[in-house]
Amino acid sequence: MGGKREYPDHPVVGVGGVVILDGCALLIRRGSEPLKGQWSIPGGTLELGETLEEGVRRELYEETSVEVRVLEIIEVFERISTGADANSSAPLAVRARPQYHFVIVDYLCEAVSGSPCAGSDVTDVALVTEEDLPAYSLTPTATRVVRKAFAMARARAQSAR
Repeated sequence: MGGKREYPDHPVVGVGGVVILDGCALLIRRGSEPLKGQWSIPGGTLELGETLEEGVRRELYEETSVEVRVLEIIEVFERISTGADANSSAPLAVRARPQYHFVIVDYLCEAVSGSPCAGSDVTDVALVTEEDLPAYSLTPTATRVVRKAFAMARARAQSAR
C-alpha cells in the first residue's frame, strides 16, 4: 500500500462491501487502527491502479475469504479524525492536521464463493441480522450503511420475483 494512512498528505480512498447472506450482514472486527477492536464493514484502502470494484473484491477476500460480485454503491462518505485533542500541548499545526482522512465508497455485494473467516487485519467475522446490529456497536455511519444495504437487498429480491 502506498501513501500514509495516519497524518496523510491527501485524503485516502477507502472501499467497503456489505454482503447480505441468508438475511445477515457480514461484519468484521478490526485488527488495526483506525477503530481497532470494533465491529465494522469489511474493506480497506484502494491501491494505485486498482478500480473501486477491484479494491472491494480484493479487500473482502483478504478480510473474510469470501469472493464477491459488486452490485451497486450504497453510499459515499468521509471519515476525518483529528490527531491530538485541542487541549493538548502539541503544536497548533499538529492539533489542526487530521490524523485520518478517508473518503469511503461502500458497495452492496453478493457472495459468489467461500465461507466467512477472519483474514489479514481482521480478528473475527460475524453474520448479523438487522435486528441484532445494535449488539455490535457499529459507528453511526456504518450502522446507517448496513441498514441501507438490508433495504437494498430486500428491494432487489422483491424486483427479482
